[in-house]
Amino acid sequence: MTDGVDFSRYKRIKISRRGRVLTLALSNPALMNAVDGEMHRELSSIFLDAADDRDSDIVILTGEGSAFSAGGDLNWMKRSFEAGDKGPDAAEAKRIVFSLLDLEKPIVAKVRGPAVGLGATIALMCDVIFASDNARFADPHVRAGIVAGDGGAIIWPQLVGYARAKEYLMTGDPVPAAEAERIGLVNHVVPDAELDARVDAFAAKLAGGAIQAVKYSKVSVNIGLKQLAHTILDTSIGYEMLTFTTEDHKEAVNAFLEKRKPAFTGR
Repeated sequence: MTDGVDFSRYKRIKISRRGRVLTLALSNPALMNAVDGEMHRELSSIFLDAADDRDSDIVILTGEGSAFSAGGDLNWMKRSFEAGDKGPDAAEAKRIVFSLLDLEKPIVAKVRGPAVGLGATIALMCDVIFASDNARFADPHVRAGIVAGDGGAIIWPQLVGYARAKEYLMTGDPVPAAEAERIGLVNHVVPDAELDARVDAFAAKLAGGAIQAVKYSKVSVNIGLKQLAHTILDTSIGYEMLTFTTEDHKEAVNAFLEKRKPAFTGR
């Protein structure tokens, strides 16, 4: 890699290139690209590095293998409240969202399989979203006993309206690919075998355009979304951090890992 951007330091995000297109692939394949502490830290800097990369004009964000991201690694969360390990960090969470929204280069999401929790948030905050017909989107923070604080409360209402967004955020129910396209959550759903080619063709179309005009059109549209994020994110992350301390969160994590139904008490 050139231009002083040390992409080699990333372990949970794989970087590749095709011409002026930079591909970032979330990589924790043993756990369907779940976000653990290492990936969370790397997500808080990768979009800043992508912005500084002089060899690219377009970014593709995807997941390694058959999943985009299964969301937060519950084993990581369990270690945080049982062993005192560092859990999800509020400052990192804000950097992830704002560095993604600040990235001037068009960013295209390529989603196959599950895009869950923070995985859904970063996919849905991309500029154009292509999904395989086997994709599904969900923000099930509430099922883990925590608030959808890391960006879901920002982006879901903008894409599908407040009523639908509140339904999905308060239940954590998944949205299959076809339904996601129907309600405007994503741009395009294509057969899985065609996904790579469709995304490559679209990225090449953007890269072959008047890139300054393309880039600053994206930046102009994102102004309102960034203003909204600045009004919401501190509060939503604050509520999320609060619910990380609840008994319901601990019960949800233990129940999931023990493959049983949680017994919530409201505490």
